[in-house]
Amino acid sequence: MKNLSVDSLTAELPLFQEDGGGASPTSTHQSFKNYVVRELNDKKLAYPYIYEIHYAKRKPSLSYVYGLYRNYELIGVCTFGSPASPNLCEGIAGKNNQNKVIELNRLVLKFNRKNEASFLVSKSIRMLPKPKIIVSYADTAQGHIGLVYQATNFFFTGTTKARTDMASANNKHSRHSLKDPTNRVFRSAKHRYVYIHADKQEKAKLRNELNYKISTYPKCSNEKEVP
Repeated sequence: MKNLSVDSLTAELPLFQEDGGGASPTSTHQSFKNYVVRELNDKKLAYPYIYEIHYAKRKPSLSYVYGLYRNYELIGVCTFGSPASPNLCEGIAGKNNQNKVIELNRLVLKFNRKNEASFLVSKSIRMLPKPKIIVSYADTAQGHIGLVYQATNFFFTGTTKARTDMASANNKHSRHSLKDPTNRVFRSAKHRYVYIHADKQEKAKLRNELNYKISTYPKCSNEKEVP
């Protein structure tokens, strides 16, 4: 199984239309008739993808877990959970809407065939309860700019600054730090994407109440990533 780089997919057309539209096919010649996305009631089915394939090698909060099946074989997972920092929720959506924020925290594919990532993300979001404000990040250290989020009509809301955090044991998140200010680890800059999963009227309201400005998508600098 190869490591996923979601930005290596070829994103031909958005799977989501703007503001209330239905889904658009990704291609006129590509068929997904042998694919299906299902919620994984047994979340442990996602563990091999989380621990063995994804570069972070750690399990995040898992509130909702969805699997991509092709011909009855599980070939990918998309997971959502509570963001690591409560301050992040308020920072994105404000106090009134912070309880609606959820993070798309793992997207992992076994083969990463063309458009599988955007197909999995779009179908998974449709299965989430409403309303949700979904945040996800594309790690610049991995060479990602977030093409899969661009292909599924997420809003781009800027890039976090690179920083250092106090180190934690066993590659855990910085909130589990060892409290040693002299032992620090580098945290790379990340592109931040937001998707509002809600009915049309509430979607407009939540969009207007976002704390971050919506900006144009970053572009590929590596020719291998060009859609």
